[in-house]
Amino acid sequence: EKQARICVYNSLLSEAAVLGFDYGYSLDYPNMLCLWEAQFGDFVNGAQTIIDQFIVSAESKWQRPSGIVLLLPHGYEGQGPEHSSARLERFLQACAEDNIQVCVPTTPAQYFHVLRRQMKRDFIKPLILMTPKSLLRAEFSTSRAEDFTSGKFHEIIPEPVAAVAGRGSKLDKIERVILCSGKVYFDLIAHREKEKITNSTIIRVEQLYPLDEKQLRAAVEAFPGKTRLVWCQEESQNMGAWSFIEPRLRSMFRREVGYAGRNASASPAVGALALHKREQACLIAEAFSV
Repeated sequence: EKQARICVYNSLLSEAAVLGFDYGYSLDYPNMLCLWEAQFGDFVNGAQTIIDQFIVSAESKWQRPSGIVLLLPHGYEGQGPEHSSARLERFLQACAEDNIQVCVPTTPAQYFHVLRRQMKRDFIKPLILMTPKSLLRAEFSTSRAEDFTSGKFHEIIPEPVAAVAGRGSKLDKIERVILCSGKVYFDLIAHREKEKITNSTIIRVEQLYPLDEKQLRAAVEAFPGKTRLVWCQEESQNMGAWSFIEPRLRSMFRREVGYAGRNASASPAVGALALHKREQACLIAEAFSV
């Protein structure tokens, strides 16, 4: 009896029309969790006009806030240039004046809590989620029941001190801090374990905007000031979060930031699975050596 109403619609394949409708719906029903999910995040470009003219700017232009949520499946898994990227860089370029939230959750509990936060806050802002694809079936990306019933969404997730010590590393022996967002984190973890690397730690940035600089600073400054800072991403260098995050990290920590990722490219991704795997292996290895 206390279950809230849920409405699910399998809409026509017109991103601009459906997102425009859902955006209007979110204005009329601000207390409803209104989610628009793209078939693949890549197809969101078909609704770019709605995003630019309304979602990211309507509150500034017309004082019309919206709590709409965009679910954009995003991740480089060898599916080619039309099924890999939700164009994260375009949303980050539009970020200013706390106009939207851009998050990349890596666990089911994080996904749950960021949606719960969207409804429990005393203000509303559009929420852009780079949602998982293969992680939906991945055993290494799971959450316990208690992770849902307690806790909250974590904007920054550093490795616990106990986990660092458990690998035989002391905090003052850490030489490299790798920052990343999204499923590339699990590739980094797997490579570090395989190669028995003990001098590196990995910090997940689950919310790129607004960037929680206080939490991020505390996570990085837990390690020696001489540690090498590296940003690792799956996207090409002219895409993803690199152009957004690099100047912020350099300003915060007053040091250069290394880049580990794909080279700049015109296309979001390559079309050949073998080449994709080669690129992925190279960028993961570079995160521990660049």
